[in-house]
Amino acid sequence: MKPPPSELPVMVPDWPLPPGVKSIVTTRQGLPLGSQDKWLNFLDDSARYRQQVLDNRRDLADQLGLTQPLPWLAQEHGNRVVNAVEAIKHPFPPNADASVSRIPGLACVIQTADCLPVLLCRDDGSAVAAAHAGWRGLVAGVLGKTLAAMAGEGSAISAYLGPAISQQHFEVGGEVREAFMVKALPTDQRLTGACFIPSKICAEHYYADLYELARIQLRGLGLTRIYGGDFCTFADTEHFYSYRRQGQTGRMASVIWIES
Repeated sequence: MKPPPSELPVMVPDWPLPPGVKSIVTTRQGLPLGSQDKWLNFLDDSARYRQQVLDNRRDLADQLGLTQPLPWLAQEHGNRVVNAVEAIKHPFPPNADASVSRIPGLACVIQTADCLPVLLCRDDGSAVAAAHAGWRGLVAGVLGKTLAAMAGEGSAISAYLGPAISQQHFEVGGEVREAFMVKALPTDQRLTGACFIPSKICAEHYYADLYELARIQLRGLGLTRIYGGDFCTFADTEHFYSYRRQGQTGRMASVIWIES
């Protein structure tokens, strides 16, 4: 990641984007406008902070210089992909876990706090996308659905894996490993199995490598340029929210857009 730009408490993903395409990931570090527990909390299911969240969402779009509102989603850990144009027409965020945009000034955005945010961009800069890829979304095929909605060959698309929980802290049950093994391509069975390290304490529990599981799927979809995947939301208390660490917590926003 590069240093934050201007006053925004964000990180700039370090990956080669075509001219005119930008991406950022917000952090939990606060601005002078508010405390870090309120500012840049983009989760909308807390009545106590609902107005603050709405203000944060509006202010983020303004500070990024976007010409359209951010198309927030009601994320469900599924595989539904929507067009960002349609998303901003809804009176409420649509139920989906990824969006695609081809319109300058209209971004794609998802919110996470341990799940994996995946940003995607076509090499010619004509389309961008953001996907919410927790383990359930990966099993459901959200990455494949998102790439299909971008209507481009995988070899002409690059991906950035944003901050997520690392394998060291991501303990899952045996059913999670089995779900991935069932979905894995025959050629990926060995690699997928290697993403699960057996727990030495709890029988039938594993430590799962969410980053590598996503890389395996992306490579299977034809992508050869995959960046990021080197943070841990659980361990880095200074920069990131973590649902596993905190329970009730805020969310980071991962945003990608074509400049207007």
